[in-house]
Amino acid sequence: MSSQDIPEENLPAEQDHAHGAVGIADEENPFADPGLPPHEHRIQDIDERAARRSERMVALLFTVSMLATIGFIVAYLAIPTDKSIFVFPIGHISAMNFALGLTLGVALFCIGAGAVHWARTLMSDVEVADDRHPIEAPADVRAKVHADFRQGAKESALGRRKLIRNTMFGALAFVPLSGVMLLGGLGPAPGTKLRHTMWAKGMRLVNMNTNQPLRPEDVAVGSLTFAKPDGLEEHDEDFQNEIAKAALMIVRIQPGNIKDKRELAWSHEGIVAYSKICTHVGCPISLYEQQTHHVLCPCHQSTFDLSDGARVIFGPAGHALPQLRIGVDSEGYLQALGDFEEPVGPAFWERG
Repeated sequence: MSSQDIPEENLPAEQDHAHGAVGIADEENPFADPGLPPHEHRIQDIDERAARRSERMVALLFTVSMLATIGFIVAYLAIPTDKSIFVFPIGHISAMNFALGLTLGVALFCIGAGAVHWARTLMSDVEVADDRHPIEAPADVRAKVHADFRQGAKESALGRRKLIRNTMFGALAFVPLSGVMLLGGLGPAPGTKLRHTMWAKGMRLVNMNTNQPLRPEDVAVGSLTFAKPDGLEEHDEDFQNEIAKAALMIVRIQPGNIKDKRELAWSHEGIVAYSKICTHVGCPISLYEQQTHHVLCPCHQSTFDLSDGARVIFGPAGHALPQLRIGVDSEGYLQALGDFEEPVGPAFWERG
């Protein structure tokens, strides 16, 4: 239904500003005012039933937002922090995080959608043209503002009442400490957890793809194999936290091509194990060049030389990749001979 189909007596009264009016160019105003296009009435302006439908829709969106907020509070209080759920195609994620993100997203979206629908269907959509005017205040107004400020400063007696002034500044300085204390609600301090991984003496290296323990003969010269600690499974609640620190790159290099003495001593028959976590911002490294023994981080192109202690030869990474000392157990499987001797990942963790 358009405004042309409605009897004129049912149309809302026009406001004083004239739509479609144009100005005429003259010497003082060389550019003609094109005016505003003729105003088209919306169905809500014409039909009260349509306006009530829009009103109910806005109220529904706001009500859904309230219910979602209540759901957010219930999820925060009722869902255990260690509970995980499977969401396709993301995989296993925290049930609480999923519920909090979903309910908060719905609450915020419905508020925004309700406000937009309210503005577009029920609020006035008549365009108003207003002439520009100088922004600067007149001289007498500025003089009055300055005089009032000086009078207020004098009456406050901050210069003479030093006790009040100093205690006020102290109160203002102390108030933000309340917010600092609230940071304690973010969870327990990490302590030294970031300095240690699951790797320990005697723990076998397990192939990430086959989930089988690795033997030296399983690692060919020039190949790149990814490994994890024995016993760490993808369905474990703390899998993501642990694999983020314990993920390994296994590479076999001819012993004669290994330049670093400690790297050679910590290897087994040319098999070296390095952290897969880039020391720049913690991205997983996955690109290996056989001829040069270089590995490349795909995020910011930090490049490490695995034949020379995994030192940085290009890019923003701050230090070499940590190496894991390895050997073989009595059954011939590759095993760790201890944990990493330095924290894995970005240099930030060294200050943690």
